[in-house]
Amino acid sequence: MNSPLLSAVTSYIEDQGGGQGLFPTAIEGFNIVRSFQSMMPMRNIYRPSLCVVLEGAKELHFGEERLSYGTMECLVVSVGLPATGRIVEASEEVPYVGVLIDFDVATMRDVLEQLDAIPIQSEESGPCAFVAKVDQPLADCILRLVKLLATPKAIPVLAPSIVREICYWLLSGPHGGEICKLALPESNIERVVRAVSVLHTNFAETLRVEHLADIARMSPSSFHQHFKALTSMTPLQFQKQLRLLEARRLMVTEAANVAEAAYKVGYESASQFSREYSRAFGIAPKQDALTQQRLHTAYASRTVRSA
Repeated sequence: MNSPLLSAVTSYIEDQGGGQGLFPTAIEGFNIVRSFQSMMPMRNIYRPSLCVVLEGAKELHFGEERLSYGTMECLVVSVGLPATGRIVEASEEVPYVGVLIDFDVATMRDVLEQLDAIPIQSEESGPCAFVAKVDQPLADCILRLVKLLATPKAIPVLAPSIVREICYWLLSGPHGGEICKLALPESNIERVVRAVSVLHTNFAETLRVEHLADIARMSPSSFHQHFKALTSMTPLQFQKQLRLLEARRLMVTEAANVAEAAYKVGYESASQFSREYSRAFGIAPKQDALTQQRLHTAYASRTVRSA
């Protein structure tokens, strides 16, 4: 596939030195990824975002859900989510190429308020991530974002309007009813998201589901039901994933040892932490930290080169 969007993204990557990995941009919340080979599953926190595949294919696993998406398909994530992503199609000849755009809920809500009618929503809570086709209006917006990178002085003036347009096409598209739940005040998703936000901030503290339910303004049973439907995890499983991922980050980027990381994320026992870490990631924390440090250096340590 040699679309204008893929060509523009590839040109940007080459201007940034080429190769593979994560390529940050001067537009906040807008990043590019390229890989020449399939990647091992990687556990991470997926922020509310839009991930568009321009070439190749990926998979996302969270809880009991698995989503696959390929060329000119996108993954939409509406809640900050511990999940496992994996590039499943990539080669030197046809690399994986994708773009990532973080959602700004305030912008999404502002665009939603200006629509003539709120998109029709399903009454049931469903998974907080889904896959959709990338239509031409959305592709055109992303292309304009990429082209804007060649004119850094124009970014603060023009990028926000393009991001608003992306929100518009998503909200007015076939999945608008799902996406608008992220922005609608007092929707079940918005209520659960409040509690998720507290979990992200206070994951090291003892979990009380009743307290989270109060934040969501739901009964404990209703909160548990909606939380599980949205994230495919229980609150306790969600908290454990947040703790383990933060511990990994501390060991990889701040050189914390295993015991330091364990205690900082709320574990009272380093041995219990090591058992749960090994069970979750399939490798002991010390060995995993060394592997992740090498991957971080190779794939995620770039800074933006000036135009």
